[in-house]
Amino acid sequence: MAFTFYRIPIGICNCFLLRGERTILIDGGAMGGFPSFQRQLQALKIDPEEIELILLTHGHWDHITCLADIQKLTGAKIAVHGRDQFMVETGEPPFPDGVTPYGRVMSWAAKLILHPHLPKLTVDTVIPDAGMSLKEFGIPGEVVYTPGHSMGHVSILLETGDAIVGDMAMNDWYLRPTPGLPVLADDIEMVVESWKKILPMGIKRVHPAHGMDFDVAMMQKEIANFKPR
Repeated sequence: MAFTFYRIPIGICNCFLLRGERTILIDGGAMGGFPSFQRQLQALKIDPEEIELILLTHGHWDHITCLADIQKLTGAKIAVHGRDQFMVETGEPPFPDGVTPYGRVMSWAAKLILHPHLPKLTVDTVIPDAGMSLKEFGIPGEVVYTPGHSMGHVSILLETGDAIVGDMAMNDWYLRPTPGLPVLADDIEMVVESWKKILPMGIKRVHPAHGMDFDVAMMQKEIANFKPR
């Protein structure tokens, strides 16, 4: 099978379906998105049981709210970096801090209102700091450890030049008006260092979890202009 991938919005979170010799879903979706996920698979004529692995960019609530339902539907195993493993296994992921004035207000309000109690799930594959190859799935790419937004954040870099970066970048109206660095992060300087790590790795298009994809030149400029806070 030739490699293809699809953006599949599940609630406010863009998830991505990678189809090579085997099929992987990137991220587990946000609140209310499960019916949409089912409809999108039907539209693509994809049997849910084709999905063998749900690979999480990180463990925040908007990336795992539909995870239990998706796992039940597909029977897929779950992979996440070891530092975010507790978020999946306790079902009580923390909300990140804000790194801009707007982000700080959002984080304060979210911590006041959101207290997720999600199903406790078993992590089958713990992604190490060294990352992992996706070649065994017939998918031309690799998982790279990119901490900062969360301490267990990873990105998926494909040989096509597409980078699925989770919340390493944001591009949705309710977060920021133009593509760029996240407004929420455990450590924004670590996010920048993670970008410096992956920018030389052949990226052409950036695919964030929130908003549409954009040219890598926008992130190159953002990182070049970043001033430590």
